[in-house]
Amino acid sequence: MEFKRITEQDSLYTDLETYSVKDLVAGIHTEDQKVTQAIGEVLPQIEALIVAVETQLRAGGRLFYMGAGTSGRLGILDASECPPTFGTDPNTVIGLIAGGKTAVYKAVENAEDSTTQGWKDLEEYNINKKDIVVGIAASGTTPYVVHALKACQEQGIPTGCICCNPNAPLTKVANYPIAVVVGPEFVTGSSRMKAGSAQKMILNMITTATMIRLGHIHGNKMVDLQLSNAKLHQRALAIIQEKVGVSLAEATALLEKHHSIRAAIEHYTHG
Repeated sequence: MEFKRITEQDSLYTDLETYSVKDLVAGIHTEDQKVTQAIGEVLPQIEALIVAVETQLRAGGRLFYMGAGTSGRLGILDASECPPTFGTDPNTVIGLIAGGKTAVYKAVENAEDSTTQGWKDLEEYNINKKDIVVGIAASGTTPYVVHALKACQEQGIPTGCICCNPNAPLTKVANYPIAVVVGPEFVTGSSRMKAGSAQKMILNMITTATMIRLGHIHGNKMVDLQLSNAKLHQRALAIIQEKVGVSLAEATALLEKHHSIRAAIEHYTHG
């Protein structure tokens, strides 16, 4: 199959500066609806990557996300939400971005063009065969990501990718490639839009499904969430009340004693 830069193709809309706000919103909404349909067409590929991620994490490995710009930021976002949501160690899911921490807030010129820095960034974490590395790049051509995954494969480290162009170079260095084709952007080439939305949704699937499989959810509740604010503390009390059928006062006492939803439930259930 020929490599097509669909993410760079011309928008289906023109003369955008003449649109009313109502028409701009309607157009963007029309395009956004194509994202879920496109994801639906690659569910088997997403499943295959998740199974691989679960296998590596279950064996004590780590999940690395790598990207540049929007893609890198989305990986960092998903990684950073795992500890508070699932109670995981911060070193279980790690997000790396071309240009380092500075690039999270401000673009770092030419960082994504390096063919060596991606592997160097992984080496700082003592990357090994127990781990799995997922490259994220809308175009599927970002050198920082492509060459890092190529180096991983040369070292026997499993790889996956999320991109939005079929048959992109990134898919050639991924054991578990996902090419979700969302079509041209509303603003030509602005891949922070539909491509970014698709990446975010797939990242949600990867970590949520993996953490459920690894036992961090009971029923449909986050029993390992961190009690980092008042809202989450109240949610924790509600979960304990529901799971073991105690009063609010009893749930409060259990939580104050054990500082963990899981521990409170297990203590009450098993004594």
